[in-house]
Amino acid sequence: NLINKQMKLIEKKEAKLLKEPKDNYIKTKLLPIKEKIEYKIPDKLISTLEVAFQKGFKTVFDKGVGIIEKTYNKEEISMEYDINAYAVNKYPTKKNLKKIDKSAGKKTLINKSITILEGGGLGVLGIGLPDIPIYIAVILKSIYEISLSYGFDYSTESEKAFILNIICATVTSGKERSHYFDKIDLISDEIDNNKNPTYNIEDMLIETSNKISVYMLTSKFIQGLPIVGVIGGITNFKTLQDISTIAKLKYKKRYLKNILL
Repeated sequence: NLINKQMKLIEKKEAKLLKEPKDNYIKTKLLPIKEKIEYKIPDKLISTLEVAFQKGFKTVFDKGVGIIEKTYNKEEISMEYDINAYAVNKYPTKKNLKKIDKSAGKKTLINKSITILEGGGLGVLGIGLPDIPIYIAVILKSIYEISLSYGFDYSTESEKAFILNIICATVTSGKERSHYFDKIDLISDEIDNNKNPTYNIEDMLIETSNKISVYMLTSKFIQGLPIVGVIGGITNFKTLQDISTIAKLKYKKRYLKNILL
């Protein structure tokens, strides 16, 4: 069965994402440098960054949807999904299923280009904090487009909870990431089985903005320094890439589960 095979493939990919990385270049060479920089970051900047992420996240998440939607054609993506989903239902082949994946992948490629330009460009100018709302908008744009590519709306409170936990899963690791992976699956089951769950989005927003601010702390500090700031842009790119990977995995899992329902 194609769907069961695809589900097993997703489980393998999830297991890989939950694995603790072995000693590699990032762990042995870059992490000690990152820790040294973090040690030198003043406490005032840490709290400034947390507040900036909280405000930026809340503003963009609550009021920025309309602006973000102007950067892509919502109807076109939904129509593309309808055509692809019809093909999968009529002829459930790997080729037809790949069309949905390809549609989601195409969108994230453009967003990755935007974020490296946004991060690197502002970094060279020595601007670290003002780009936070722009960066959050790019993250959400990427998730929204993936969501539509797999046939899901993103505007309800429940879907917002699903999205916030995807971001939390990306910027954490080990047991914490595993906790968020389970939480994402639980939320999706509650939504798709019409259990009408209620979530405290306000608390989730604070939790997510705190997690991402801690994760991005060093890159935003570096990005606030002229020239060296380009490194911040690369970190922005990597974070968006990881968010897109987990979002595609979790939305595809939901899509496949709904076929099995």
